[in-house]
Amino acid sequence: ASSILHRVTGCAIYVGAFLIVAWLFAAASGPDLYEPMASLIGSIWGQLILFGFTLSICYHLLNGLRHLVMDAGAGFNPKFAGFTAGLAIVLAAVLAVAIWYLAGLVPGFDPLNMTGAAS
Repeated sequence: ASSILHRVTGCAIYVGAFLIVAWLFAAASGPDLYEPMASLIGSIWGQLILFGFTLSICYHLLNGLRHLVMDAGAGFNPKFAGFTAGLAIVLAAVLAVAIWYLAGLVPGFDPLNMTGAAS
């Protein structure tokens, strides 16, 4: 399953890259093309797609590192391989949420304005 998910996330990264390029092209072309693209990306569906893109990159990276370790000859024990496959999924989700959180993309959170600490 992790091998299939690795391939699926690789394809998702290609699709996401095309969407990012389309957004950049729209930004460079002027407000007539940029406004519809910005409203699409700013919608809940656009945000879900971008989060999925971030999650795909994180999983593909972590599972790629896992495969590098396996290519070196380690981690072939079925129990350990299953553990690292699950760990890659969990860490990818944590990493994607952390990226969005620290980038200020989570609604209601501004990482540059960390007020609320005791004065």
